[in-house]
Amino acid sequence: MEAVENKLAENQIKSSLTREGKYLTFSLSGEEYGIGIRKVREIIGMMTVTHVPQTPYYIKGVINLRGKVIPIVDLRLKFGMEAMDYTERTCIIVVEILEEGKTIAMGLVVDSVSEVVSIREGDVDDTPAFGNAIDTNYILGMAKTGGGVKILLDIDRVFASEEIADLNKTMG
Repeated sequence: MEAVENKLAENQIKSSLTREGKYLTFSLSGEEYGIGIRKVREIIGMMTVTHVPQTPYYIKGVINLRGKVIPIVDLRLKFGMEAMDYTERTCIIVVEILEEGKTIAMGLVVDSVSEVVSIREGDVDDTPAFGNAIDTNYILGMAKTGGGVKILLDIDRVFASEEIADLNKTMG
């Protein structure tokens, strides 16, 4: 019972944060996702990724982006989806993640980028409860748009602190 109350309190806290705003939308495995546009630094085409040994399976490696080494994460693999060959529509969204007061640049490999959409608070529902076994803390909410649903991500919460530490080690 306490776990359910905690989940409800967490959803109320998320609801009190404004989820209204502009989101960059992209697709993964046929589903639409959105990241707050303020977290997005740029979108680049796929480029050669240097593999780093002994990193988690979803970390593809690093790239040199204008003199900065940036870790690259395949979001499909991170979310437990089936791996896919990259196409001409596959791209990297460079985001800035806030971790312990520091901003970390990271590249996210996605199937394709769709568009920037404006989402009103009234169009966002809380994340449904899937039980205690499934962690949905990284989902801001479900945006109802054009007859479909876009999953809005809190990109700062997609990666746990230990994973950020792994990414920092990857960058040397």
